[in-house]
Amino acid sequence: MWRNPGRSGVLLAAIIAGVWAGVTVSAVSNGFIDQRFERLVNEVSHIQMHHPEYRADRETSMFIRQADHIKQFLEINGSVETFSARALADGIIQSPVSSSGVMVRGIDPAREDSVTGIRNLLSDGEYLDSDVRNPLLIGQKLAEKLHADVGTRLVITFQNSENELTSAAFNVAGIYSTPSPLAERLVYTRLENLQPHLHETPIYHEIAILIKNGFSIEEFAETLNQTFADTEALTWHELSPELRLYADIGNQATYYIMIVILLALAFGILNTMLMAIFERTRELGMLMAVGMNRIKVFLMICVESFLITMTGAVLGMALSALLIRYLYLTGLDMSAFSEGLAEFGYDAVINPYLPAESFLGITLLVAVTAILASVYPAYKAIRLQPAEAVRE
Repeated sequence: MWRNPGRSGVLLAAIIAGVWAGVTVSAVSNGFIDQRFERLVNEVSHIQMHHPEYRADRETSMFIRQADHIKQFLEINGSVETFSARALADGIIQSPVSSSGVMVRGIDPAREDSVTGIRNLLSDGEYLDSDVRNPLLIGQKLAEKLHADVGTRLVITFQNSENELTSAAFNVAGIYSTPSPLAERLVYTRLENLQPHLHETPIYHEIAILIKNGFSIEEFAETLNQTFADTEALTWHELSPELRLYADIGNQATYYIMIVILLALAFGILNTMLMAIFERTRELGMLMAVGMNRIKVFLMICVESFLITMTGAVLGMALSALLIRYLYLTGLDMSAFSEGLAEFGYDAVINPYLPAESFLGITLLVAVTAILASVYPAYKAIRLQPAEAVRE
C-alpha cells in the first residue's frame, strides 16, 4: 500500500474528503427533510377524524355526530398521546384596509398546544388563554396582508350549520410566525367563541390525534373506523401525500447522495490500482513464476484496494460525525437564504443529523465500491504472463 506514499496518500485523501462531504451533505439533507416532516406532522397530526364527506365538500353542516363518544374513547385509550377536537369554518376575514380568505379553527387552547405546539410559534402578543375578548391568532404573513397588529379588530364572515352567512368580530390576541404556507390562511380562536355562531349546540368537524411511540398508527386508525362507523379516520400519509413523500425521501436520500460520490471515487480507486499494477508488473510476474497461484494474486490486489478504501472511509466518517454533532448542537445558520427557504416551508436554522444505522449502510456501500473497483485491476494482474512480465 505504501510503496508509493504520494499516490496512496492522494487516494486516501480523496476518499476521506469524498466520504466526509457525502456524509455531511446527507446529514444536512436529513435535517431539511426532518424539519419539514416534523412541521407537517404537527400540522396534520398522526390521525384525523372527520365526517365521511367533510374533506370533499367542507360544509359546516358536516360535523362529527359521535364527537363526545369519540373523545371519551380517546381519553381512556393507552395508545393515544394527546388529541384536539376542533370546530372549523372557511370564510373571509376583513380588516379596515384589506380582506382575505381564511380557515378558522376553533380550539381548546391547552389541547391544541399539546398537538401542534402553536404557543411556541408566537412572535407577538399572547396565546388564546389570555383575557382578551374574542381572541384570535393569525399568522405573520396574514397580519402583513391585513395590516393588522395585536389588538386590531377583525371581522370574519362564514357559513353556519344551516348554510346561512354569519359574521363575528374578533380581536387579534397574538401573531404566530412559521414558514408554513398555511400561515397566510389559518387562524385560531377559542371553541367557546366560535361555537355559538356555527350551531345551537357544540359541534366538532375534526379531531386530530397523536399516537404514542411504539403503537401502530395504521392499526389504530382502522380501530377507529370500525368502532365509529359514521366517521372517517385517516392517517398522516393518507391526509398528506407530501408528508409521505418526505418520509420516503428521508429514508433514501443518504444512500442516493453517497452512491453518486462513491461512483466518482470508484474511478479514482480503479485508476490508482491500475497504475500500481503497471509499476509492479515484474514483481507480479516473479510471484506467479515461483508458484503463487492467480487466485492469491487476485485477492492480494482486492485486499490492498479494500484496506486503503476502508481506512479512508473510517477517517472520513469520523470527521463528518464530529462536524455533524457540532452543527446539530449549534444549528446550521442558513439565514442568507431565509426568504427562499420560507417559501418552501423551512426555517433559517437547520439541525443536521444522521442516524447511527446510516453509518453502517455507508460502510457497506464503501466496502462494495472498493471491491468492485478492484476487480478490473486484479483481473489485469492475473492476465499477466510470468515469462513476459519478468523480462519487463
